[in-house]
Amino acid sequence: MNNFEYKNPTKIIFGKDTIGKLTNEIPADAKVLMLYGGGSIKKNGVYEQVKTALAKTDLIEFGGIPANPEYAVLMDALKVIKEEKITYLLAVGGGSVIDGTKFLAAAAEYEGAEPWEMLKNKERPTKGMPFGTVLTLPATGSEMNSGLVITREETKEKLAMGGPALFPTFSILDPLVITSIPERQLVNGVTDAFTHVLEQYMTYPAGGLLQDRFAESILQTLIEVGPKVIKDPTDYEAGANFMWSCTMALNGLIQQGVPGDWAIHMMGHELTALFGIDHARTLAVVAPSHYKYNFEAKKEKLAQYAERVWNVTEGSIDDKAYAGIEKTEAFFHQLGIKTKLSEYTDKFEGTAEEIAKRFTDRGWLGLGERQALTPQDAEKIVKMAY
Repeated sequence: MNNFEYKNPTKIIFGKDTIGKLTNEIPADAKVLMLYGGGSIKKNGVYEQVKTALAKTDLIEFGGIPANPEYAVLMDALKVIKEEKITYLLAVGGGSVIDGTKFLAAAAEYEGAEPWEMLKNKERPTKGMPFGTVLTLPATGSEMNSGLVITREETKEKLAMGGPALFPTFSILDPLVITSIPERQLVNGVTDAFTHVLEQYMTYPAGGLLQDRFAESILQTLIEVGPKVIKDPTDYEAGANFMWSCTMALNGLIQQGVPGDWAIHMMGHELTALFGIDHARTLAVVAPSHYKYNFEAKKEKLAQYAERVWNVTEGSIDDKAYAGIEKTEAFFHQLGIKTKLSEYTDKFEGTAEEIAKRFTDRGWLGLGERQALTPQDAEKIVKMAY
């Protein structure tokens, strides 16, 4: 196992009817900017619960953060923060709203001319505004980590960053919100969380025995409860386990002391930026091809995954490893996720070459757990996914 340092300062408040606890978490003298998305929180009762809890708080609202948090929209929010002298941010939404809020927390303290430079330079902010979250859509784990991904429409870019100042102070996770989430978003949430685990697990054996078992248990739980939640969002126990699995999938715990991949995400982000395909669905497009292309480097973990998660007991290591890939793709199909780029767009010609060029231009010359995946390799993987 590799050396590591791990600190996660986010306080989790989990369970039924916990949104009312907001009043205990935000300083009484704070001037708060509440950020949210397209307005679904006004239909499912979350907005009213937040407003009631913060009735005595100096509160300003900013809605309209899109599903892929758009830089231009966030710049409008940054103006509000500065003009209104906001002292605390509250994200009420899913991963996109939370990611946008994290970026604003850093941008508000940024001393450069253009906050986008933080993303281009992969800066790791050490100071930022305090913020909390009320999670309304389990998927990304952003409620308990310091990472974020932002989209810029004018340049068709989607870039990630993170830093120690970007952990939420607290996050409220009330599984009752799941009952009003549309099926498509629930499917995306299961797929996103599942792939988050794979990115940290599907590398090579590194002696992280406990981390492997943690990862496998999250995958098994998602396989068990994901279809139940999609079929019946009112199933509280399934929903609660789904929500907590999404958080545990990317709160940093399972990646300690072991290598991580993340090449699937890097390629998937480009497909979202170019075509507007849901993030989770781009991951399902890339993952099978990525594992087939890198089969020799990953087959030991693929075989372990097939044995422990899918109960594949017969055949050679190669047989089991291939079965692991097939089981993964079949699971995505079971959820209703398509796994070929051509099933989302008929304008895919030249996409692989464009992604390879973008990686080269950014200096991303070695991705994956061994930093050995070149832009040319990425081009071949994306072509396999057509």
